[in-house]
Formats: sequence, structure tokens, C-alpha cells
Amino acid sequence: MKFPLTACLGFACLLTTLSAAGYDPLKVPEREIISQTFEAEDAGRDRVIPLRIYQPASRLPAPVVLFSHGLGGARDNNPHFGNHWAKRGYIVVFIQHPGSDENVWKDAPKLRRLAALKDAASGANLVLRARDVSAVLDTLELWNDDEKHDLHKRFDLHRIGMSGHSFGAVTTQAVAGQKLAGGRVSLEDSRIKAAVMMSPSAPMIGDPAEAFAAIRIPCLLMTGTLDNSPIGNTRPEDRLNVFPHLVRAPAWQIVFDKGTHMSFSDRDLLGRASGASRYATATLALTTAFWDACLREDKAAAIWLNGPDARTVLLGADQWQKKTMAGSN
Repeated sequence: MKFPLTACLGFACLLTTLSAAGYDPLKVPEREIISQTFEAEDAGRDRVIPLRIYQPASRLPAPVVLFSHGLGGARDNNPHFGNHWAKRGYIVVFIQHPGSDENVWKDAPKLRRLAALKDAASGANLVLRARDVSAVLDTLELWNDDEKHDLHKRFDLHRIGMSGHSFGAVTTQAVAGQKLAGGRVSLEDSRIKAAVMMSPSAPMIGDPAEAFAAIRIPCLLMTGTLDNSPIGNTRPEDRLNVFPHLVRAPAWQIVFDKGTHMSFSDRDLLGRASGASRYATATLALTTAFWDACLREDKAAAIWLNGPDARTVLLGADQWQKKTMAGSN
């Protein structure tokens, strides 16, 4: 699908005559939301993929946003994203990845849980996850065409966004077009039109410039100055080694001051509910404006995202960057 330049690329000279007056990404209409669980079956891999789908209570087709959980997560995590994005008119599909989900640690002795999670953070599981995304999209296409299915004609499959946190961000990077295994492998799914990566990571092997050069879709990256992880010993500065290499994609990046790895999740490292935070409010605002601009081609959303309004949900020490293929600011 081709997007107008004014939709999300942010060329200021094309946006000066437009107005973002009245646009508010945090405003939600009085809209009923339906949350249901489903399973996508990938017969070719003998794999069942649990899903939770949030949708507006409407029969009209809606743009689709996929979400891939972090290591040890599940389809039921981060309901604040599902509810908010669905109230804004999106169908939100949370994917649970067998082999790197909550079942990795739930039944393990407490002293073995971290080791079990580290074992699951493998290249093989990344490949499984990326193929899960494509399998889910195949399933949505089937359900869309099936007159007997509850979700018949519910998905606008020309407008698909992909998102994820931590291992889910790496999954998002892969299906968005990042080259893996030192540039030898691609798991890109061209049906995805925009991507949000919360706590992204540069590749462990190979040149980041080569790895990310193939990504051409709009990307929003989110991290924090304290965004480290004991899995893979990823440091906050490692998270910043993705944005500079998105040279062929319009991109935005927020670095939250004192934001941690779990600032983008509804739970802490021990699985306990962490509640709302100022990071959650800002994250909902920025991601919503990004989806509206890049999937709905909403010009007011693009102006909000590219202009001074975006900083109204941030604090002074937060670092907000954006760039087109022509440069950054």
C-alpha cells in the first residue's frame, strides 16, 4: 500500500498549511470493546499459536495492529495497549509464542527461571516467532473470507501495523525487514506497513548498518536511559544502535529519561502487575499518533507526531528524535 508523503514522513514544507487543531491521541470515544481468545493453527509447522484479539464492537473492517510479547510473556499481557488502540478503531491481535512464552518459566523452580529464560532467548525461537507473525496474518486472511467465522470481513488487511516489546521488538524488527545471521537471512513480511519497537536491539553478529538497511516502512522506536536486561546483557546504549541505521525508512525515537526495560510492560521482572505510569501515558499517545498517521493516513496525526505537540506528553529530559530519509532533528 502506498502512503502519501504528508501522511507520516513528516516533511515540514508539505505540512505547514495543515492544522493539527483538535487532534488528541489520548482521547477515546465511548466505544464498546470486545476481547476474545482464539488460536491460529500453522499445520505446516504443527504449531498452535494462542491469540487475544481486542476489537471495537462493530462489523466494519478496521486496520490491524499485531503485538508480540517479550520473553516469558503471554497474549494477556499489556491490555492497556489492546483496549486503547481498539477504542481508537483498531483491531489489536496479541500473539503468544510457544517456546518463548510464560510457560518457559511458570513451572520452573525459582532458581532456574532466569536460566530457562536465557535458554529460550535463542535464534531458533526468533525464527519461530517471525514465522508465527506470518502464520497469524495468513489466518486473519482466512477468517476474513470465511462467512461462518465471527471475524468475517472485520480486518482491513491493507493497513497492518506490527509492534512488540523486548524479544517482541526483535521479532518486529525481523518481520519489518531486518537482515539476520550477518545479512544472510530475511524473514520480512511485506504485508506489514508500519512498526513499533519497544526496547529494540541491534544484532549480536554482523554490521547493524547492513542489518537495518533493508527496512523501508515507517518505524517508531521506544527505549529508556535505564533500559538494560539481564537476558543477553543488553545495555541502554545497545538499544540506541538501531535508529541511526534506519537509513531507508522514516523513523521516530523516544528515549525516556530514567525509563527501564519494564516501563513498556504492565508487569515487572517477577511477573507482578506494575500499574500505570507516566511512561504508559506517553507511550499510548505516541503509538496512537504513529498508527493514525501511518495506517490511517491522518494528516492531523502526522502534524501532531512531527510538531511540538508530541513533546507535550514528554518531560524535559526525554529525548525525542525523528528523521526522514533526508535527515533527522
